Parts: sequence; structure tokens; C-alpha cells
Amino acid sequence: MGAAFVALPLVGLLARAPWSRAAAILSSDSSRTAFRLSLEVSGLAAALDLTLGLPLAWVLARKAFPGRTFVRGLVVLPLVMPPVVAGVALLAALGRRGLVGAWLDRAFGLQLTFTTGAAVLATALVSFPLVVLAAEAGLRSIDARLEQAASFLGASRWYLMRRVTLPLLGPQIAAGAALAWARALGEFGATLMFAGNLRGRTQTLPLAVFELSQTDPRGATVLALALVAVSLAVIVALRRRLLTP
Repeated sequence: MGAAFVALPLVGLLARAPWSRAAAILSSDSSRTAFRLSLEVSGLAAALDLTLGLPLAWVLARKAFPGRTFVRGLVVLPLVMPPVVAGVALLAALGRRGLVGAWLDRAFGLQLTFTTGAAVLATALVSFPLVVLAAEAGLRSIDARLEQAASFLGASRWYLMRRVTLPLLGPQIAAGAALAWARALGEFGATLMFAGNLRGRTQTLPLAVFELSQTDPRGATVLALALVAVSLAVIVALRRRLLTP
């Protein structure tokens, strides 16, 4: 029953898709541009999540400090926060009149809203917890005796991290990166609120699906299926890493 609950909407997409027009829809300039931009934005978002998330995961897993529970809760918040609210929060912080955005505009003439960078930030925010949670769980599962043995043998902290900790953490890093990428690829609400829906600049594939659904609902199912297929292909390709305890 659980599998049917997930599969039924996908079957509905397959049944509703106008297959005779599928090639034309997928090969249109707007679809190809949105697809390219989605890959670019989601890839950069996943890279940003890894850059910021791995050090934070190490601190949460290895360091005891006052407020650690609060920080962990703050990190998880984007998972339960409505994406539209995340977009509004980004506008309040980094918009042209936002808390930090106003200063960036005055000092550097830098405006983030309605740019590809804004789309990257929006998607990175909502996918960030997936990297931190996966990496923190992996760090907690590593046998501390392995790191202690390497340390006793004279391994430096950097050598220990590079040759012992990171290889052991590899499956969790891959899982977190893949899930963050897939989540960023499908993000809609935060991107729409903070980056807008500008073709060639901020219109990712989910936004293209929404726009097409207003004029051609059945044609939009083709783009939706393309989005599902890409996400599913990545998850299947990484299934062994995702399922590694």
C-alpha cells in the first residue's frame, strides 16, 4: 500500500502525458534552457551545502557547547519550514531592502534578488539540512578507535581527516550530496519568492512546469516526468551509497 501511495501520482503523470508532443515539448528552447539552468543551480547549491555543511556537521558531532541542541534545531528548520516562508525570509535578509541586502547594495552595488545566484541561495537553504544530518550521522557512527589508533601512530590532524575520517565518511557525504542535489533540483517556492521566474536567469524546471501548466496542463506533465526521471536516475545510481549504514 505504501508503494502504491507513492506510485499512483506517477502513474497519473504517465497516463496524462501527451506522448505525441513529448519530443517537441522537451526540445523547445524554454525547456532546454530551464533544464540547463536547473542542473547548474542544483549543482552549485549542493556544492555550497557541502562547503558549509561538513564543518558544521563535524562541530555538532564532535564538540559539546552550550546551545548545541538549539543550533541543531535551527539547522533542521528548513526541512519543516514552508518553502515560501524560506523565500520571504531570504528577501527580508538579503533583499534589496533586507537586513544585509541593503548594506550590500549601498556598499558594493550588489543586488542578489532575481539573479541566478539568488536561485542558488534559495535552493541551497532548503536542501542544507540533508547534508548536515547525513554527515553528522556518519561522523557519529565512525568507530573512534580507528582515529585514535592513527593518532597514536603519529598521524597529524590533517592526515587523520584526509586519510581516515573522510574515507569512512564517504558514503554519508555522497548520500547527503545526492539528496541535497535532488531536493534543490525540485525546489519551487523559495526560488519563486527570492529569485523570481525569469527565463534564462532564474526559471528552473519546476518553475517552467508551473508556467506551462497555466496554458498547457497536459504538456506540463511531460516536463514534470523529465524532472522525476532525472531525480530517480540519480537516486538509483547511488542506491548502494544511500543505503550504506
